[in-house]
Amino acid sequence: MLETTGLSTAASSIAIGFVTGVSLIIAIGAQNAFVLRQGLRREHVLPIVLVCAAADAALISAGIAGLGAVISAYPAAVDITRYAGAAFVAGYGVLAARRAARPQAMTPSDHAPATLKAVLLTCLAFTFLNPHVYLDTVVLLGSIGNQHGDGRWMFGIGAVLGSFAWFFALGYGAGRLSTFFARPASWRVLDALIAAVMFALAAGLLFS
Repeated sequence: MLETTGLSTAASSIAIGFVTGVSLIIAIGAQNAFVLRQGLRREHVLPIVLVCAAADAALISAGIAGLGAVISAYPAAVDITRYAGAAFVAGYGVLAARRAARPQAMTPSDHAPATLKAVLLTCLAFTFLNPHVYLDTVVLLGSIGNQHGDGRWMFGIGAVLGSFAWFFALGYGAGRLSTFFARPASWRVLDALIAAVMFALAAGLLFS
């Protein structure tokens, strides 16, 4: 009976962690927009989704282990990341706006694929130069997870599974829209939306 109760509690913590984790990362942001675009281009999708999910796993684990309290105690570190992230995101927004303004550059076949190294460096920048990722994963998920007491690591496992499920669904699901995005006009709309998101995020980081 006690064993059944323990399994039920663990399953409940995993489920809550999964739902909470997905709800925090599903919002459209710089990282998700980048994964979406690479998924549509079918370019280095597996390494990208693995890096994003693994980074979330590391940050969530750090939060469960108590790093969130350390980050909260040093707001200056968050501010430095905030300004660096705003500059990077705004720069990527400019690039997206330039792509949207030049329809001849919209189709994937128009130029050679980006190198794996360049794509992964961009992915890492979107991940670790965004202060919200620390607030969402390390501070928020860490705090919620620690409310589960002995089940905090089960909660963490659920949140990590949610991250893996989301990024794989986003990266590989985007490829199903490739027929629609074979038209240059579709890429123009997408990049215009990405540019708008990036500029909004940069403004939010600077003035929040």
